[in-house]
Order: sequence, then C-alpha cells, then structure tokens
Amino acid sequence: MAHKLVQVTLCLWVFTSLLLPSPTAALYRVSLKKQRLNLNRFKAARIAMNGWGMLHNYGSSDGEVIPLKNYMDAQYYGVIAIGSPPQNFTVLFDTGSSNLWVPSSKCYFSIACYFHSKYKSSRSSTYTKIGKPCEINYGSRSISGFFSQDNVEVGGVVVRDQVFVEATREGSFPTFVLAKFDGILGLGFQEISVGNATPVWYNMLNQDVVREDVFSFWLNRDPSANEGGELVFGGVDPKHYKGKHTYVPVTRKGYWQFDMGDFLIGNNSTGVCEGGCAAIVDSGTSLLAGPTAVVTEINHAIGAEGVVSAECKEVVSQYGDLIWQLLVSGVQPDKVCTQIGLCVLNGTRYMSGIKIVVEKENMEELSARDRLLCTTCQMTVFWIQSQLKQKGTKDTVLNYVNELCQSLPSPMGESVIDCARISLMPDITFIIGDKPFKLTPDQYIVKMGEGLTTVCVSGFMALDVSPPRGPLWILGDVFMGVYHTVFDYGNLEIGFAEAA
Repeated sequence: MAHKLVQVTLCLWVFTSLLLPSPTAALYRVSLKKQRLNLNRFKAARIAMNGWGMLHNYGSSDGEVIPLKNYMDAQYYGVIAIGSPPQNFTVLFDTGSSNLWVPSSKCYFSIACYFHSKYKSSRSSTYTKIGKPCEINYGSRSISGFFSQDNVEVGGVVVRDQVFVEATREGSFPTFVLAKFDGILGLGFQEISVGNATPVWYNMLNQDVVREDVFSFWLNRDPSANEGGELVFGGVDPKHYKGKHTYVPVTRKGYWQFDMGDFLIGNNSTGVCEGGCAAIVDSGTSLLAGPTAVVTEINHAIGAEGVVSAECKEVVSQYGDLIWQLLVSGVQPDKVCTQIGLCVLNGTRYMSGIKIVVEKENMEELSARDRLLCTTCQMTVFWIQSQLKQKGTKDTVLNYVNELCQSLPSPMGESVIDCARISLMPDITFIIGDKPFKLTPDQYIVKMGEGLTTVCVSGFMALDVSPPRGPLWILGDVFMGVYHTVFDYGNLEIGFAEAA
C-alpha cells in the first residue's frame, strides 16, 4: 500500500464545505467561518475542558484533510467516521490521552449523550463485539462504557479493526454537555491507554498507511483568520513554520513529556525550574498550566485580579519573619514549613522545635484548612527565597509577598486583567533545549468581545504536581499556537519552531 500523509485542518467554529482534491493538489483544504468570542462561552469552554489536564526533513505534504473546528481557542476538534457505512463524530484530538471513545447508542441515562452523536453498532457491517467494561478518568471527571471494534476513518485513511470505547455514561455535568465535541481521539502513548487498547495512531503506523512516524500541529491563533490550523499525520507542512525546529527528547512515555529549563518573567528567572522541570505538550489543554507559586507571580506582574487569600496573608503576617530567619540561617527551603509546624512530612509535625508523631488516622483527617496553610507556607517560602537571591531587604520582600497573596489564581483559573495594560506587561519565556521560547502579552492574553465589551483573561492557570513528577508545566494551545509542534514517535522527540 502506498504511504499517505494524513492532514487534519483545524477549523474555526463552523466548517462550510469540504473541498475535493484536484489531481495536483498538495493539500486538501476546508473553507471555514469564525464566530466571535464572549466571556460566557469562554467560561463554558473552560468548564468543559478542566480536568482533561535535531533537524528533520519530511518532504512535502501530500495527503488528506479532516476538517476541525476551534471552539473559543479552547477546544480543537474535527470529524472522523466509525463503521460501515460511516457514522460521523466530532472528536477532540488530544495528545494528553490515548484512547478513542464516542457516545454509544446504549447511553440512556447521561444527559450529555442526548446532545451528541451516538454510535450504533447494529448499523455497521464491520462491527465486532468485545463488550469488556472500562472507565476513563480525566482528572475529576470520567466516562465509562465498554470496548468495541470497528473500522475508523481519519480523513481519507481507513484504520481497520480499531478498538474503541462506546461510552454509556458521561459524568460531571456540565463538562460533557458543554463540550463541542462528541468524543476524544487520544494521541498519547499506549502506556497510558486504558485497557491497553492500541491507539489509533499506533494502528496507522502498524497498517502502513502513513509515510513517516510523526504528526504535527499548527494552530492558528489569529482572531481575524478563517482557517483554524492543521494537524498532519505522517509529516509536516513546511508552510506553517519558520526556520528549524528545536528538538528535545521524550523523557517519559505516556504523555508527550520532556525536560524544560528555566522560566522567566521579563528577563528575571523565577528560579522554579533552574534545575529543570518536567513539561507536557497537550493539545487537549486550552491554556498554560504551571505551579501556583509561579502563576501567582505572573498574575502579579501582569496585574491580574485573583482571589484574595486570607490564609496567605495570615501566613505572611504570623510566620513571615520566622521564615525569613530560617532561610537566612541556611535551613533548606523544603524543610522550613515542617519546622514551623504548618506541614506534615512522613507522619511527623515539627512544633517550636519539638518533633511530634502524627498518627496515620489523624493525617488522613487533616482539615482542608491545614492543607491550605501548608501549601500557602510552601509558596511563601518559594517567594521569599526567590527575593533573597535578588538581595531584597526583609521589609521589602515581605511587602512584596503580601501583594502576591492578592494575585492567587481563582479556583476556576480565570484571572481577568485590564486590557489597556497589555503593552506594559512582560514577556514570558520558556527555556527548551537551551533555547528561549518567548510569549508576548498579546500571545498569552486571551481577548473576548470587541470595543468597550472586550474582556482580557490570563492564559495561565495553576496546577500543582508534587515531586518526583513535579513541578510540572503543561503547554497547551496557547503555546502550541505560537510554536508549530512536531511529535516524532520514531525518534521519541518533540520539535518546536515559530509558527508561520
């Protein structure tokens, strides 16, 4: 069979027609329209998505296209088909998971199923029953159902005998009800595939239907553009990037995870990733997610309005001087909060220099406030340590930390800013492969509406992952929209180049 390069066009909002290829066409293209953004729709998209979480030359890009829609720059999704004759579904193409699932005609009791297309196995001549039950968790949300097998069409390519999940329950209303997609097509590694089901991408390679074992994303973030972007299976489209890609190795199969270097606000290092941080490239996450302490510093630098935390100010007021003294005296930052009694470590709490053993049952019953005070203490230590490196005075540093308390991200993550201040905001820079990848304020601020009704929202949301897996960054669509991204399965690498 001749190898093909399969392309997915990432569409904005509503696709109007699918153009048939001419004999000389390099790409199949889709004519698209775009709908204006507003804050309510943005919040709906955020609610729907929260909880999901070398030089190469691949030649030209001849192949097929799947039209995708872009909902609020928050969900990139497109049409696939399952069965014979084909039944169409919109799916989110998600590098942060590995299973394919769509709603089942046997989904009777989930409201979300009534708002989306459902797979009917009785109408497919290529369907094979499996029936094994399964559940897929996305953070605090999940779907459950059973495995089935059928042919899946991705663009003009038919993947034979693909195992997928027929979802019979879609939990966490309104997560799936508000989603603009029917299901999810995971592009992660098989290591995180529920039921060890072979991912669609693996079967594309096994069945020899793509030319190269890479796929690439171009996400168009231009609000005035009709074309939303492009997902290419089997290669890259050279028209959609500038210069050469910087490649970094995959460090842990499962997600597309790599080691990231320092993280800068303006020209200043935050210090959180000086020794390296794990990072994941995730097309299923709309924004950028990182440690709360750093996101709070970003919010403060850009003037974002977050939640005023009484606990945060309480820690600074009661323990700020002591934290300062312990750090200056040489106590390791990760030991400070246990020594002053705000954190429990390995069943031990330190109170005023006295070690107290905490019973397991009591540890499990630690109140939410105890956990919040511990987290807040750890952030305060991080902020003070960062300012110590810049040789700030104690009073200046504690005043600065107290201001940071007012910039803590809200629980839902959206931090509204003054649009008039965008030109005054700092650049944010990720160091990847020893090279800087800069985001300007116009690139990391999400604008909704026009004129006097324009609302600006920070593109950063808080996510705390404990060591050894953390600190962890998730580079979602805000980052992928600025940098064309290549997922090289053959060499286990990820490549980034400026998008064109």
